[in-house]
Amino acid sequence: MSSPRHPISPLAWLNNQPYVLLTLASLFWAGNIVLARYVAGHVPPLTLSCIRWIGTFLMLWPFARTHLARDWRTLLAHWPLLLLLALTGFAINNALSYWAMQYTQALNGLLIQSSTPLFVALWSLLLFGVRLSLAQFAGIAMSLSGVLVILTRGDLGALAGIQFNRGDLMFAGALLVFGLYSAAMTRRPAVHQLSLISACTALGAVLLLPLAVWEYSSGFVLAPDLLSIATLGYVIVFASTLAYLFFNRGISLIGPNRAAPFLHLVPLFGSVLAILLLGEELRLFHLLGYALVIAGVIIASRTGGAKMA
Repeated sequence: MSSPRHPISPLAWLNNQPYVLLTLASLFWAGNIVLARYVAGHVPPLTLSCIRWIGTFLMLWPFARTHLARDWRTLLAHWPLLLLLALTGFAINNALSYWAMQYTQALNGLLIQSSTPLFVALWSLLLFGVRLSLAQFAGIAMSLSGVLVILTRGDLGALAGIQFNRGDLMFAGALLVFGLYSAAMTRRPAVHQLSLISACTALGAVLLLPLAVWEYSSGFVLAPDLLSIATLGYVIVFASTLAYLFFNRGISLIGPNRAAPFLHLVPLFGSVLAILLLGEELRLFHLLGYALVIAGVIIASRTGGAKMA
């Protein structure tokens, strides 16, 4: 007789579903961009970045401490890579993106966000010689065209009228840095994912602390009101703890080049949130753009295919 099958818990099932994990991470990061723009001028960006990772570490600690006790020697042995991950994925990227939203509009930020898969592919090629397959290149191009359709409201000629400022350059720099983080994640040490993200969040908070102190001394102080508390709650729970756990797990399951096109879902979800929360009207160009983005993500995430030189 065959042994009875034990039911799989929802968390165990989710942990092995890279496409679901990457989609949810993109949704949470879309909300983070919309929220960052909404609270610009009210919540200090560098202080928000620092508190974000302190709060995330405290949330993870009860679940991660046993893994950290087992993995700390391995983490210490890989301290240069750990420092690189903390700098690129948690300190520099985070501070630049929040700071950039003080100066740029949501349209510009979402447009620049769509270039992230190209940065991931660039770093993967430069560092590790990993080339895009034809399917990945075609998928990225298709999903990028869908993003442009959404952001230009179906009029690609509107791209010529977009003005870029220092906030746009800062946001692009943040994404360039995040591309390095995504590529470097493939060389992560063989430790539990809770150990890795806990160590990175702790390091990220330490690296950001001097910037937060400087911001406080300049007079931009976090107001203890409902908006600030709600902002911190969202970025700590959803945009940080869950999004990074989901994204890191997705990369470990399918690799950075297949995972990166899912970041094109960020501007897609951002436009949906604008429709739902800001009362914008659903138009035909939205539906066309969504179809292109989803089709591109599906194509780019497929395995196999010839490599591009």
